[in-house]
Amino acid sequence: MFKAAFKFAGKLILAAVLGAAAAPILARAVLPLHAQAAPGAIVIDNFTFSPPRLLVKTGTTVTWTNRDDIPHAVAAVSKLFRSKALDTDEAYSFIFTAPGTYEYFCSLHPRMTAVIVVEAASDDAAGH
Repeated sequence: MFKAAFKFAGKLILAAVLGAAAAPILARAVLPLHAQAAPGAIVIDNFTFSPPRLLVKTGTTVTWTNRDDIPHAVAAVSKLFRSKALDTDEAYSFIFTAPGTYEYFCSLHPRMTAVIVVEAASDDAAGH
């Protein structure tokens, strides 16, 4: 009986190891697209904006989400946009309607800087 129990436990351990190894692969295949990062998503964490440089098309809504454990605020150098102080897990969104390069920073921690580059959407370039 001891051998049978030991053999069964070994099979359970093997199944758990194989399941753990396959989980990341299955998650990528099964998770819906909306669960993946959006094209205009910026994460604030550890006193940084990630990505530090974002390239988007006109009409894109960019959303900053604070994942840090202290408040941060987003402000354009040009004063085009400015958020309130964002607590942990709060977000701020802005729609970019014109091509250009937009530098921004955290108004609470001005050394935190990043850039958004907005390119004309294919419709804009064709004059539609």
